Amino acid sequence: MMTFEVTANRVDAAGSVVRAKQTELVIDTGMAGRPDALNPVELLLAALSACIIKGIERVAGTLGIEYDSVHVALTAHRPDDEARIDDITYVITVGTSADQGKLELLHKNLMKFGTIYNTVKAGTRLSGEIRAL
Repeated sequence: MMTFEVTANRVDAAGSVVRAKQTELVIDTGMAGRPDALNPVELLLAALSACIIKGIERVAGTLGIEYDSVHVALTAHRPDDEARIDDITYVITVGTSADQGKLELLHKNLMKFGTIYNTVKAGTRLSGEIRAL
């Protein structure tokens, strides 16, 4: 079993600091919000995007897909009056000459083996597409 650990400490009314391994990240935990830090929803989307990119790093070579860039754009929709995310949509753009069939196979692998992807998908509608740049 793998274990992951993160600690978070409130700095002031506007933000907190999250620490993991040898890094730290200032996060937006204040009621007024702050433009220089990610809020909790943006952190979730960042984790999902990292999962997708890491999955591409892991699987592309096995599928014979050469690429030079990856761009992931995600959008979360939250109702104004309820504390939940209804759905997340995404577009993965890969700088590659691989055909769409190979990209769909890559996408299928991302959906099957992505840890964060599957965790989010268990409680939120998650849909997206993959395409070549």
